[in-house]
Amino acid sequence: MERLINFKESVERLKRGEIGVIPTDTLYGIVGSAFCKDAVERIYKVKKRSPRKPFIILIESLDNLSSFGVTYNKEEFNPSSFWPGKVSIILPCPHKKFQYLHRGEEALAFRLPKNKDLINLLGKTGPLVAPSANLEGHSPVQNIKEAMKCFKEAVDFYIDGGDITGNPSTLISFLNGKKETKRGQ
Repeated sequence: MERLINFKESVERLKRGEIGVIPTDTLYGIVGSAFCKDAVERIYKVKKRSPRKPFIILIESLDNLSSFGVTYNKEEFNPSSFWPGKVSIILPCPHKKFQYLHRGEEALAFRLPKNKDLINLLGKTGPLVAPSANLEGHSPVQNIKEAMKCFKEAVDFYIDGGDITGNPSTLISFLNGKKETKRGQ
């Protein structure tokens, strides 16, 4: 099976629970369906990521938040102030069925990207977990050659987006009635 593919070819593969490295609106990310527990767990293993650190979830629209049972106070959080864009928002998600995503934190970070190709992909696949493409504690890869060297056959596919030297998204928390800006992810 081909490993270097395009966005269109990745749709069915992501729906089947495969994982891959793709360009996002910030950095290269290692992605899988947010609704596929096996794909999420596999990404933790491939990245050698601490099992207590939740991933950012890319969404196509605000409507996707309801799929996670997430609600927000419109007085505190005005989505149009941040999205679409390079800001990830942490919102409460106390639901036990999403324990594999929130890792006991009872909150999830979401980002609605601006990139049209990515939005189109999300519209077809649904929300994707999308941590940066790197091993825990290492710098994010900047191109597909670095990604392939890092992950080899541990991921199912790669999408080449050229060199990406961006910064992680800004992370803003809206929990317990207060807004808090955190480090990039």
